[in-house]
Amino acid sequence: MSAQKVLAVSGEKKAGKTTLLEKLIPALARRGVRTAVIKHDGHGFYPDREGTDTNRVFAAGAVGAAVFDGEKFQVVKRVPVAEQELISLFPEADLVLLEGFKASSWPKIEVLGKIGRPVVKEPGTLIAVVTEGESPYPHVPKFHPEETEELAEFLCAWQKRG
Repeated sequence: MSAQKVLAVSGEKKAGKTTLLEKLIPALARRGVRTAVIKHDGHGFYPDREGTDTNRVFAAGAVGAAVFDGEKFQVVKRVPVAEQELISLFPEADLVLLEGFKASSWPKIEVLGKIGRPVVKEPGTLIAVVTEGESPYPHVPKFHPEETEELAEFLCAWQKRG
């Protein structure tokens, strides 16, 4: 594979972004593309379950906690972070998929849900649209949500273009 690429998968809440990623990641893996996903949650998230040791140390006032085993690790810190810092955590990934990031300057796929209301702030960043209906972007390649294999092929070609 060529150098690491970063691509945002943007769309309205409940538009199907995560569902698309669940289908797209294995399709890309079958083509030899190693992916990582970074999800933005503007409403805040709970990184741990009540009663776990790491949750307990956070409740006690820790600013960070890490847990690991022989094959994976998780680090939670209570500090602001930029997406570039998170991207740098995945040097082994050929493609980093950013879920959300509709106002960013990253290249994007926009997922249009049932209502089909565009949310991407700069349409010039779009490389593809995923929708069951009509696309508001006539010059941007369009894929149906079930055309995961076709979208994976498109992304492989996009990645190779450098």
